[in-house]
Amino acid sequence: MTEISHRVVETAGGLRMHVAEAGEGPLVLLLHGFPESWYSWRHQLTALAEAGFHAVAPDQRGYGRTGGPDEVDRYSILHLVGDAVGLIRALGAEQAVLVGHDWGAPVAWNTALVRPDVVRAVVGLSVPPSPRGRLRPTEAMRRLFGESYYMLHFQQQGPPEAELARDPAATFRRLLAGAPLTGPDGLPLVPDGGGFLDVFREPAELPDWVTEADIAFLAGEFETGGFRRPLHWYRNLDRNWELTAAWDGARILRPALYVVGDKDLVVSNARAREALATLTDHVPRLRGIQWLEGAGHWIQQERPKEVSEALIAFLHSL
Repeated sequence: MTEISHRVVETAGGLRMHVAEAGEGPLVLLLHGFPESWYSWRHQLTALAEAGFHAVAPDQRGYGRTGGPDEVDRYSILHLVGDAVGLIRALGAEQAVLVGHDWGAPVAWNTALVRPDVVRAVVGLSVPPSPRGRLRPTEAMRRLFGESYYMLHFQQQGPPEAELARDPAATFRRLLAGAPLTGPDGLPLVPDGGGFLDVFREPAELPDWVTEADIAFLAGEFETGGFRRPLHWYRNLDRNWELTAAWDGARILRPALYVVGDKDLVVSNARAREALATLTDHVPRLRGIQWLEGAGHWIQQERPKEVSEALIAFLHSL
């Protein structure tokens, strides 16, 4: 079995990033989402290494053993893209294939958009690329989904992080294993007077793809740093819109792949599915959309073999 090693790498922006890595060969950067860590990629790290690649999964800005600043505005998309570019350079590579899941997907897509010179190709899991809209994101969300949409709930500081940190093990058990309680059109809506975790049922048992040891590990990664800094990513939605005005109308021109579970809340509503039909307008070299039947949001953990095989096939096609 290929071993996963750990070290701290200092990026050009001065952030000291904890990374997990395995293998040698062309660099593949694996970017996790919310609220996760390098551990989300434990299966792909070894699979990619055994296929002849240098697989690296960092704890991103604000997470785990990387940590980060406390100020909200230090978590903009340009900071996150800068971290990815700085990490590629610090690892001694000229280019990398970027693979992102959940919030890691926008980091990957935007790095390919902003710095195509350092991105060989890009893969998004769960979250597709989204062209810059006419309205500020929070305004658009209020119009489309209402004030109870979970991303708007996360704009308030204090209550969301307190809720998630109250019992980290219970938080991860519900997020990973709890069936979602969605509102109209399949949207994750926070009930009046409730919290984000109320969007998910309390699970009677864990699914076969996650163990109590996994839950304990993830909870441990957040016991010290908490959830405040990871939530700052959401609190930069409007700032990101402002900062990316220079790329309004620009397209992602690198080879790309999108992989998603057909039970993922991200694509649960008709509006999201309709948008997928126009992805090639924004990503003309998209190699296709790979649907994983019966899979939910956490696909690289739920379906590790299928996701690893999809990544390896894409990498070999480049």
